[in-house]
Amino acid sequence: MAIQYKIVGNPLTTPHSHSIRFVARNSASREDIAADIALRHPNFSKSDILSLLNTEDEVIALRLLNGEQVTKEGSCTWFPSFSGRLANPDDPIPPLDECLQINISVSQPFVERIRQNAQTERIAATEKLPVITSAEDQVLGLKDVLRADGMLRITGSDLFFDRKDGIGQCLIEGTHNGRAVQTRLGTITNAEITMMPDVPSQAQPWQNEYRLSVTTRYTENGTPRTGIYKQMLRTPLAVRIGDNAGILSSDSAAPLVTVSGGTLTEDETRLRIQVLYNAPDDELRFRLIDMEDGGKAGNEVRAAANGVYTLPGWTGCGVTSLCWHW
Repeated sequence: MAIQYKIVGNPLTTPHSHSIRFVARNSASREDIAADIALRHPNFSKSDILSLLNTEDEVIALRLLNGEQVTKEGSCTWFPSFSGRLANPDDPIPPLDECLQINISVSQPFVERIRQNAQTERIAATEKLPVITSAEDQVLGLKDVLRADGMLRITGSDLFFDRKDGIGQCLIEGTHNGRAVQTRLGTITNAEITMMPDVPSQAQPWQNEYRLSVTTRYTENGTPRTGIYKQMLRTPLAVRIGDNAGILSSDSAAPLVTVSGGTLTEDETRLRIQVLYNAPDDELRFRLIDMEDGGKAGNEVRAAANGVYTLPGWTGCGVTSLCWHW
């Protein structure tokens, strides 16, 4: 086993420097020590050794109370000391619970023995960051949906920021262009943020993917930290059948998928299109789904190449079929 450490920055030093900080693997108790000794000396039981360790503490305490310095050769030394300052040499000392200290000094031979046998292991420094684990439109009850007339709730950890300090913010920005710092905020805690989202417009109507991030700092003079949500938020699109409207895009200037036709049984229908990428077969799998998680869905259509595909609806869906070009 090795002694673990990490490198920590000292932001208040000039020039900027770093320190080496010990990272404990575990905290060994008195019972752990007794068990280790019992393994080395099987003639003594763990309970006997534990009793001796407790007695050792009692004996050392009695020696210290007698005004002695206690030395365990090759290991460490216990000795009393006093803290506090007196205005005059004849003044009484402060109460003992305020000024009396007990110090332990490790002997140099013990330190040298540890140094000679020690191995070290550097671990990666972890930086405290806002972490966004979910985003949900509270009106529709759908995850990763962004609507200007909705209520967005994001959850995670270390999310809290002060709106008044000019640094902390929640930002929504389009994958192609457009960005908006959110101002219509409700709850702001470490665990969640609620807002009526300001959705920035993008260059083309089919560009409906957005990134969500939270920026904060954890001390008055600390460095701003930004956490970015791993999922894209998507705004609903209004599509008229037969207009070849784009409905699926990344940050490109042209839509990846356009609606080329279809059959409606109602004047207006709201639904979602699920797209899954199947890596082993290198194909996309499409299907129509309703507006409830785990709700109704049409049959899946697999697409391994560009072309025109027809997605079937289901009974009562309002859409018999939807044709698109990919």
